[in-house]
Amino acid sequence: MPSHVGRVFGAEQRSRTQTSWVPANVLAMRYVVTGAAGFIGSHLAHALVQRGHDVLGIDCFTDYYDVALKEENAAGLDVARLDLARDELDFSGCDGVFHLAGQPGVRSFGDVFDLYLTRNLLASQRVFEAAARDGVRVVFSSSSSVYGEAETYPTSEDVQPRPVSPYGITKLGCEHLAHATARSFDLDVVVLRYFNVYGPRQRPDMAFTRIAFSLAEGRPWDLFGDGGQSRSFTYVDDVVEATVSAMEGGSGTYNVGGGTEVTMSAVIAAFEGLAGRSLDVRRHPAVPGDQRRTKADTTRIREAYAWQPSTSLEDGLRAQWEWAAARVAAR
Repeated sequence: MPSHVGRVFGAEQRSRTQTSWVPANVLAMRYVVTGAAGFIGSHLAHALVQRGHDVLGIDCFTDYYDVALKEENAAGLDVARLDLARDELDFSGCDGVFHLAGQPGVRSFGDVFDLYLTRNLLASQRVFEAAARDGVRVVFSSSSSVYGEAETYPTSEDVQPRPVSPYGITKLGCEHLAHATARSFDLDVVVLRYFNVYGPRQRPDMAFTRIAFSLAEGRPWDLFGDGGQSRSFTYVDDVVEATVSAMEGGSGTYNVGGGTEVTMSAVIAAFEGLAGRSLDVRRHPAVPGDQRRTKADTTRIREAYAWQPSTSLEDGLRAQWEWAAARVAAR
């Protein structure tokens, strides 16, 4: 274990779960997961631990949403409270870094812009340079938000990015930093553009979580836009599989998107069917920076990693509904 990371993970602020078994056909690796207390990061970290790997989590536990939820996500994981933009980073002795940490949310205009510069661009620049110095491979999670209002649908990785929000702009900037560090300092890196990830533990500000909890609690839900906006929704377990596969080798940029494009109106109807009740929808104008449509062309990742989404939207929505309903019932 790297000395600096080992020192951090010896602190009282984390909880440690040692992996006592390794499947016979799996070579145990030592991975760092940044953003390990977040939605996707925690799913990834738990999956890696379950597969017998040693996972060193990093998260700065920002107050973008309730920190208690992040602490719950991180339960049973080895997670250090580190600020990637400021604290010392030492990845020596690790087999790979999954860099998922960042400032989320497309509604990122105004006086919060500095957060996106610091937590996306600056933090990623420091991760990439530390990984290049220590000779460690990086899988970087970018976003479909880099495409903005894309020229074509389904959207391939060769389409010119035209982000329409500071979030998308800074994520695209991180991609450029990754490629520049690879060119200048031999960083071994692959970039994944996630498309609208959903599932249990999804952030409380995201649409599916808000819909599910509004239905479970019997309260109104705010829809921004006309409901006709559509997305390539991707279940979190499928994203985890793509992310783990990308650590195995290769370079470049890959879309990670679900196989079905669906409108928000259709999603609402599906949740209503699962809940057995109607949702009280309060309609508002669309928010600046919110894309009208996303639809992923996943040809490249299918060919490179033999990956394809395996979770149907019906099954994924059911899992998210059951998770939300159980949380409300347990209160």
